Amino acid sequence: MNPWVLVILAGLMETGWAIGLKYSDGFTKPLPSALTIAGALASFWMLSLAMKDLPVGTAYAVWVGIGAVGTAVAAVAFFGDPVSLFRVLGIALIIAGIVALKLA
Repeated sequence: MNPWVLVILAGLMETGWAIGLKYSDGFTKPLPSALTIAGALASFWMLSLAMKDLPVGTAYAVWVGIGAVGTAVAAVAFFGDPVSLFRVLGIALIIAGIVALKLA
């Protein structure tokens, strides 16, 4: 599989397990906790596969960036996190960084 597709999927999985941490309620709820752990393992596994072909710094930074942007957007959608100009600009800067790393 294309390593960039793996990094994107791993980043989306990172978003999933980050949101899962909230639903797990400190790992006190069995099903959300199990899904969170499974998502984290899948995310790390896909990232490790992508790193076979991509530079470590690039793959890791893109993975974290996708996870950070995805988690911030999901938190607004699911938990009512506030939206502000600076939050949107910060997310835009992260996306710009991801694009720059892909083009580098």
